[in-house]
Amino acid sequence: MNTTDFQAYIWERGRELYRDMPWRRDTRPYYVVVSELMLQQTQVERVLPKFSQFITAFPDVAALAAAPLAEVLTVWSGLGYNRRAKFLHETARRVVADFNGVFPDTRDALVTLPGIGENTAGAVLAYSYNQPAVFIETNIRTVYFYHFFDDVDTVHDKEVRERVAQTCDTEHPREWYWALMDYGAFLKRQGVGRIAKSTHYKKQAPLKGSVREVRGDIIRVLTREDCTETVLRRAVVADERFPRALEGLIADGLVTKTKGTLHLTR
Repeated sequence: MNTTDFQAYIWERGRELYRDMPWRRDTRPYYVVVSELMLQQTQVERVLPKFSQFITAFPDVAALAAAPLAEVLTVWSGLGYNRRAKFLHETARRVVADFNGVFPDTRDALVTLPGIGENTAGAVLAYSYNQPAVFIETNIRTVYFYHFFDDVDTVHDKEVRERVAQTCDTEHPREWYWALMDYGAFLKRQGVGRIAKSTHYKKQAPLKGSVREVRGDIIRVLTREDCTETVLRRAVVADERFPRALEGLIADGLVTKTKGTLHLTR
C-alpha cells in the first residue's frame, strides 16, 4: 500500500471510528499532558471519569502546581501507577517555575519535564500544537504492524518511526493521529496487529497478586487517614508483598513517615 492509499484509508476509518474525548474538544497542552500520563497503561474507559474529576479539582497547570502532592494523590487514587501523579505534579511545578506557566512547544524542552519522554512529547506537539511530530504508542504500532509489517516476526520501533514519518499527514497532524489512534483501538478489539512482535512492547503484568496491588491499597488507605504501620497492616493485605510495597512508596516520595505515622507526602 502506497502512502496516498494508506492516508486515504486511515482518513476514511478515522471518520467512521472517531471517539469524542474531552482532551480532543479542548486541546490545550495541560489537558493533553494530563490525559497522556493517565492513558499510560490505562484504558480510555477508565481514564474518562478520572480525567473529569482531576480537571475539576485542578482546572489548570497553576492550580495543580499549587496543590499539595497528598491532594493530587488522593484525586488520582484508583487509577494505579501512582508515580504518574507525582510526575504530573512535578511537571506542573516546573512549567510554572521555569516556563511562566506555559508548556513549551519544542520536543527538547518537553522531554526535560518529569514523566514526559519522546513519545509523550510528540503527542503534545501533535495534539496541542498541531505539529507533524513523529511519535508511536500501542495503537499506532498496531496500525503499522497490520499494514506494513504483517509478515515480519519482530519489529523495532525505529522501523515504525520511519514509516510514521513517511506517511504522516503533515497538513493535519492532530486529526491524523486521532484517526490512527481510533483505528488502532478498533484493530486491537479485532485481535489483529500482533503488538507482541514489537521489540519495545512489554505486556502489563496482572494486578492481582502483584506488589503494585498492595501499593494501590496502601495509597487508598492513606487517602482516608494517616496511620501507624500497625494500623495500616490491618487495613490492607499485609503478606510478604507489604514491606516491598511500603518501602517502594517511601522511596518514590509518595508516602512519608513522620514520628511513627505514615501519610501521603504533603
